[in-house]
Amino acid sequence: MAAATYVYCVVKAARKPSLTGVPPGLPSGTAPQLLHSSPGIWLVTSDVSLDVYGPGKLEPALSNLDWVGRIALAHEGVVEFFAARAGVTVVPMKLFTMFSTPDRAIADITARRKTIDATIKRITGAEEWGVRVLRSVSPSEKKLESVTARSGAAFLAAKKQKRDEAQQARVAALEAAVEAYERLAAIAKDSRRREDAPAAGATPPLLDAAFLVAASKRERFTAAVRREADACARAGAQLTLSGPWPAYNFIQPEEAR
Repeated sequence: MAAATYVYCVVKAARKPSLTGVPPGLPSGTAPQLLHSSPGIWLVTSDVSLDVYGPGKLEPALSNLDWVGRIALAHEGVVEFFAARAGVTVVPMKLFTMFSTPDRAIADITARRKTIDATIKRITGAEEWGVRVLRSVSPSEKKLESVTARSGAAFLAAKKQKRDEAQQARVAALEAAVEAYERLAAIAKDSRRREDAPAAGATPPLLDAAFLVAASKRERFTAAVRREADACARAGAQLTLSGPWPAYNFIQPEEAR
């Protein structure tokens, strides 16, 4: 079988991590294995079939979102397995990071060793958390279209009042989201606002952010999130927390993004 070397992540550890219990990895690929790069550094790889992932095969498959989603879950499962190991720092690779041979994979990591070492230093001992804030529809907005009045002037006045109330609700929710970001960022080692465009027809979030939090501050951070969630709810917004995740959003320094 003609194959390529697929790289899930780079791991740094004092000793070779165990593969016991590792997820199966990508479909049509071998079980994940460790490729030694340099002292304390391993690449987590699989051999994947070029009949599936090779030139002319992968590009058409990328339009199948269900298939890409399954690949992404398989990739993430392997990365999270190593991220959960004690004493291991994981630098996740992008989906579909592949090389023609294991030697090419090692050569690439070696060439980028200075950057990778800086990344490892930045994320060691920390974990990524995601925070999203969405605005709830206020009672004023729900009632906006059902305003009735006996006279035209009264109708317009009532309509304006409801619009003003809805605008105030939007401002209050946005202010709560901004304050949540600032307070949580003060606890985190690093924080990044994510600016991905929302899906067509979807309302953009007031806040979509990632926080790099020292593992020792997990309880402090999650307690602060609960307080901010309460504050957002009082302001007409909903805050959700996800994580911890491998530090995908902190692989590159802020100035390189």
